Amino acid sequence: MRLVRFRDPSGDVRRGEWTGEPDAEIRAFPGGGRRFRVTPEFHAAADVEILPPCEPSKIVCVGLNYADHADEQGKAVPDRPLLFLKPPNTVASHRETVELPAGKERLDFEAELGVVIGERCRDVDAAEAAGFVAGYTCVNDLSNRDDQAVESNWVRGKAFDAAAPIGPVVASADAVPEDAAVRCHVNGELRQDSGRDRFIFTVPELVAEITRYVTLEAGDVISTGTPAGVGPLSDGDTVEVTVEGVGTLRNDVIIP
Repeated sequence: MRLVRFRDPSGDVRRGEWTGEPDAEIRAFPGGGRRFRVTPEFHAAADVEILPPCEPSKIVCVGLNYADHADEQGKAVPDRPLLFLKPPNTVASHRETVELPAGKERLDFEAELGVVIGERCRDVDAAEAAGFVAGYTCVNDLSNRDDQAVESNWVRGKAFDAAAPIGPVVASADAVPEDAAVRCHVNGELRQDSGRDRFIFTVPELVAEITRYVTLEAGDVISTGTPAGVGPLSDGDTVEVTVEGVGTLRNDVIIP
């Protein structure tokens, strides 16, 4: 199942099931919004505003979780997950036009698999981690390389507004294969092509390591790292992040 949040034509925020690809249709769940609905409703995805599929209190991002990306960055493969945070202001939705910081030499796309947490958790054993995962989504870890290169906490480099488009859905764990492909296209050109089976640290290992230090809340997202092929964006580019079993997150970017 692929769950979606959306604003219907009457302005109500709803939840539903995303079916079909690419001509998607949404089966809205009864209730929600300002009116209770009993009969099933269907909306063409193209006719509604797709919202971020969850509302994270934080996004915990993982650096250098693919050996080929570490190599292209000239970095050693880490011996434990490299972690940094993106706050709620970074969240952007599917089809949202994202404005990137002005006056920068390099602003990169990074396609990633996102792990959506289903319930509050702390100090989780890796063997129990699957029970705390609500599902998976697509993340674009947009990066301001100019400032990332000269600061240690990466606030300017990673935490600027709309720096983490997510969506369009949360797919149930059984819908996303263990070797699910993770890809990125820019203006229709394939730029990244890998899969979750090439992670250095697996999803259970990441959940266990993160929750040793940080309590994760329902709706929080772990962005699991990007494969090789990252590159710069230009004004007017269209970025598509695809995760097998989830679908495609699409955003246009503008650079003032």
